Parts: sequence; C-alpha cells; structure tokens
Amino acid sequence: MELGMELVPRERKQTISKLMQYYLYDFTRYLELDVDQDGVYPAYPGLESFWSSGNNKFAYLFKVEGHIAGFALVERLLRDPEGQFYMTEFFVMQKYRRSGVGTWAAHKLFDMYPGDWKVSQVRANTPARNFWHKAIDEYTNGEFQERFNPPQGNPSQYFNTLTNNRVNN
Repeated sequence: MELGMELVPRERKQTISKLMQYYLYDFTRYLELDVDQDGVYPAYPGLESFWSSGNNKFAYLFKVEGHIAGFALVERLLRDPEGQFYMTEFFVMQKYRRSGVGTWAAHKLFDMYPGDWKVSQVRANTPARNFWHKAIDEYTNGEFQERFNPPQGNPSQYFNTLTNNRVNN
C-alpha cells in the first residue's frame, strides 16, 4: 500500500473545506450539528487561518495509492504551557479506517514536528479516544499522560516525541 502525505497549499484549501463536511457529518453522533437549507454544514471556524498565519498552522492531506484518505490540521502552539504542537483536527475517510493509514499519518506528523504534543477528543467519541490511545501508546511506548479538560471534560493526551524509544521508519 503506497502511503503519502502532502502539505496543502492555499490554492487547494477548498479540498480541506470539502472534506470537512464529511468530518462534521461524523461528529453529528457526538455533537449537535445540523446542515443548513442547502444541505451544508457550517464552515469550520478558523480554517482560513491555516493558510494565513505564517508558520504556525499546517493542513495536510494523506493519500493511499494516490487517493485522498484523510486530512490533519496541526498547530504550533506559541508560549503554551500545554505543549508545542496540537493535533487540531484529524480525519480518516471511512474506507481507510482500521487499515493502519491513520496510525501511519499520526506517527509521520509526530516525526515531522518533534517536541511536546497535545491531542484531544470529544468525550463521547470513544472510537477516536481508543484510536489515539493506541497510536500514541505505540509511538511513545506508553509514555503519555491523559487529562480531562474543563468545562466539557474532554480528554487530551500529552506526550513528547523526543523522548520516545520508537525507531523512526
């Protein structure tokens, strides 16, 4: 299986915007989201900043055999006590779930941005929490902490990619 990842340039930001509709659809299981009269979910707040904030926000597509398999939005946190990098959003298309693509993409992003990371989930999204526990545990050899952030009680995992014992591929 040929896997690839690319940084999305401004000229292709609509690709992420369109994929965000599937991502938001998935979230209707956990959050109160509705489509408008045209059948479209609201625009993701702050998405434009991933192309206008300089070197602090990054949008990636991951691919399988040249086909889009998902996306990730990563933020470099400036002067934040919770870490240096934040996995803002992460989405794998249904077709590619449970195939290793998500774990591969997460690990590749951790390798690309070494340092302290924070990854969060919506509390009710048990599949996402299970995925992240497994992916982060594999990457860090179990060296991560989980805390529940007020007020919603959403879980976040905290870890450092420089102190893991993982052999980079």
